[in-house]
Amino acid sequence: MARFQTKPISGARDFLPLDVLRRQYVIDVIERVYQSYGFEPLETPVMERLDTLLGKYGEEGDQLIFRVAKRGAKLQRALVETPTEDEIADAGLRYDLTVPLARIVAEYSNQLPRYFKRYQIAPVYRADRPAKGRYREFYQCDLDVVGSSSRLVEAEVLNAGAQVLQELGFHGRDASGFRLRLNHRGVLRGLMEVSGVPGALESDALVAVDKLDKIGLEGVAKELRARGIEQSAASALLELMAAAPDETCAVLAWLRQILTGSAGGAQAVNELEEIVTLTQSGPAGEHIRIDPYLARGLSYYTGPTYEVEFPTLSGSGGGGGRYDDLIGMFSNRSIPACGFSFGLERILLIMEERGLFPHKLAGQPQALITNFDPDTLGANVELAHALRSAGLRVDFYPDLDNLGRQFRYAEERNIPFALLLGGNELAAGTVTIKDLISGEQTSVARADAVDNLSQRLR
Repeated sequence: MARFQTKPISGARDFLPLDVLRRQYVIDVIERVYQSYGFEPLETPVMERLDTLLGKYGEEGDQLIFRVAKRGAKLQRALVETPTEDEIADAGLRYDLTVPLARIVAEYSNQLPRYFKRYQIAPVYRADRPAKGRYREFYQCDLDVVGSSSRLVEAEVLNAGAQVLQELGFHGRDASGFRLRLNHRGVLRGLMEVSGVPGALESDALVAVDKLDKIGLEGVAKELRARGIEQSAASALLELMAAAPDETCAVLAWLRQILTGSAGGAQAVNELEEIVTLTQSGPAGEHIRIDPYLARGLSYYTGPTYEVEFPTLSGSGGGGGRYDDLIGMFSNRSIPACGFSFGLERILLIMEERGLFPHKLAGQPQALITNFDPDTLGANVELAHALRSAGLRVDFYPDLDNLGRQFRYAEERNIPFALLLGGNELAAGTVTIKDLISGEQTSVARADAVDNLSQRLR
């Protein structure tokens, strides 16, 4: 008999019950916070037309799109000659949730409110090399505002993101907390301008700068040279990168001085200052750090950009920015938009490392009905129904067995209470409630069993 490989494909995972409950715990917090800021849910297909996806994610992003091959006669026709990958495919798995949002706004513009505030929590797919915390299938938790150019929009999405993390147990900016790195594409363009990087090579320089965290200043220097940036411009840009201060007010003042000769750069600094002011009294205020070399690799960003940084985790825990031109690619008119997204897997990974999950999770059974006396099976079924009708989560041990095995099963499932209703209890009109954590047993009247257990679980 052939032996089948039972592991999931590389970059994908199976989620056992505890994993699912932890994921749902985080998602519930995110949804509740997002809704408290006035955002409503949206769902889009996993597959999109390939031409919808291509050309939106920069030079590297397009290569990471999972193509879906044509079917039937269309595929056969494509295979007659030596086709390219894009000629064989006509669809792709969604790379993110932002481009599908842009398509939605273009398609349903007459049915949407003036300011469309949506969130979406769903899997996305990237043909990337798997690594710790990096998968080919993973969940993003997006919220976006479409229709406004106000800096209040950036403040709202940053505050919502920060509040999510705070409610999940992340506090402060040190090793137990998080930072919100904030920048502006106009600042980057201004720095390129005053450094002497030609406008035609600006995108190439941005790709190099975006790798600063991974390859350091020396690596960026090599990358700039490889992309055709002249030595004088590259050196000037690198000197500015090394000179940037850390503290928010100091870096804003430094940028204002450096970018005096760049009208676009100076305007971008004003916008960053406004965002800092608007978030000062909200959840995001204490976490914001201006980082003038945060680039964010996606090519559709047009204004402020931001990224979640955990001091103990390399890579981003989430981020976003303003993308005022993206929706125009689909609708042929300028529609301002701004958003924020969490990578769910990164959040879960660091929460597990820091022990931030509650001991009991919603969805786990709260009590076990034991099964050791065939003559009281009917009474135990009634007891289970009564507890469930009261809103409790109750498991029923299916086979007649000794109580030791049943208690061990309950401990494996992290069930805190076991209920015993045998012949003696039936005759006395009672139920025995055993606390499986302390080992204490209490006999209560059957009529009081539901209320008694409910109070213990509060």
